[in-house]
Amino acid sequence: MKLFITGIGTDVGKTITSAIVTQALEADYWKPIQAGDLDNSDSHKIQRYISNDKTIIHENSYKLNMPASPHLAAKIDEITIDIKQIIEPKTENHLVIEGAGGVLVPLNETDCIVDLIQKDYKVILVSRHYLGSINHTLLSFEALKYRNIEVAGIVFSGDENKASEEIILNKTKAKFIGRIDNEPYFDQNVIQYYADKFRENLLTL
Repeated sequence: MKLFITGIGTDVGKTITSAIVTQALEADYWKPIQAGDLDNSDSHKIQRYISNDKTIIHENSYKLNMPASPHLAAKIDEITIDIKQIIEPKTENHLVIEGAGGVLVPLNETDCIVDLIQKDYKVILVSRHYLGSINHTLLSFEALKYRNIEVAGIVFSGDENKASEEIILNKTKAKFIGRIDNEPYFDQNVIQYYADKFRENLLTL
């Protein structure tokens, strides 16, 4: 199974979700494009958060220096992102693929994050609760649906908000995978706790 983790925006919990899914399935992990924080990248964070000995963390296809939209970070680095050079790593294991920002984050003049999603990927959308997040979540669903990409499941990030969650699930008919509360911190034990909670739902995607 190949799971593509995307979000309704930046800083909504994609990396924490990726760590939980990776740990739950003892999957491999791959972040095609890393923009900024190269010394403490999302791949480094996943390595710290997981505790199984099966996961292989694959190299980024692009490592960009500026913490910015990939198209801008690449321009600053005087390169152009070519999605033909973003080659999925070969593995016999489950593979968790983490996007960058939301689905319409630009990679270059023509391509966006959504263009990295292959037909055999199962998409998990991470929605974080804040004022306006219902709109951003439904817009993300519509953008994916427009491209004939089905959302396999949704993860909510932030303390429970029944009103938001119910309307989103009702309008999208998406499978609810689980909720990640506003924890005071995340470490291997907390990630394992959520991995155990999410595993059954993940295996039925």
